[in-house]
Amino acid sequence: MLRRSSTFVCVLLSSSVLFAAIDKKDPTPEQVQDIINKFTQKETEFAKAREQYTYRQTAKLVETAPAGGSFEIVEEVSFDDRNRRTAHVVYSPVQSLEHIIMTPEDEQDLRNVMPFVLTTESRGEYNITYKKREQVDEISCYVFSVTPKELTKDRKRYFDGDIWVDDQDLQIVKTFGRATGHLGRGEDQQFPKFETYREQIDGKYWFPTYTYADDTLNFKNGESYRIRQTVKYDHYKKFQFKTDSSITYGKEAPETPPTPPPAKPKN
Repeated sequence: MLRRSSTFVCVLLSSSVLFAAIDKKDPTPEQVQDIINKFTQKETEFAKAREQYTYRQTAKLVETAPAGGSFEIVEEVSFDDRNRRTAHVVYSPVQSLEHIIMTPEDEQDLRNVMPFVLTTESRGEYNITYKKREQVDEISCYVFSVTPKELTKDRKRYFDGDIWVDDQDLQIVKTFGRATGHLGRGEDQQFPKFETYREQIDGKYWFPTYTYADDTLNFKNGESYRIRQTVKYDHYKKFQFKTDSSITYGKEAPETPPTPPPAKPKN
């Protein structure tokens, strides 16, 4: 009885927390604009901070229906001896994909769209619309729809979907959508819906840690292929940048005796 009663109390407490989050009012249109201003500024800070970290990125893709092959690559994202950003492949077995191929657009999506960041600079490229409040685990969030205003002909890749913004830290903690962009005439490329989660790193910034996709790609020729894709971002570590300047410490210089004044001329 005691164990069951304790469980019941826990359920009541959990329900109270959940309903308290749900009962929060939606922001006014003016508040929505203020929230967007603040979280895009936070995202700008996050993007700059992540550029100072090294991490490992592990991407896997498996053809599941019909069963086929796979693609995998492990990269260490770091800096060279001149403090320039680099990505070094540490593991890449031979691809065995049978039904689809990885394109340059897929590679861009792995690096830039799946770990989506909405900064003050990129904000003007998107329509951002408030949708609702929602919980992500224990985090109370604002949910926004984010859609590109225009697909430019330079083949730039964009995010199209929803984002969940922590209503306290005002940083994105989750994204769900797909990558999109302008393709050449006659090209038939299909891209899966994906979900990316972030975790707080060093107690301050919400960095992407896991992306998951399980979707069917429906091509224009009538063929359909189901794929499962995962991307893990881990081993985050702040990089200590090298500096060119240095200070050399040596022995103390001997004291120079004062120069005697010139002799007075004799009369």
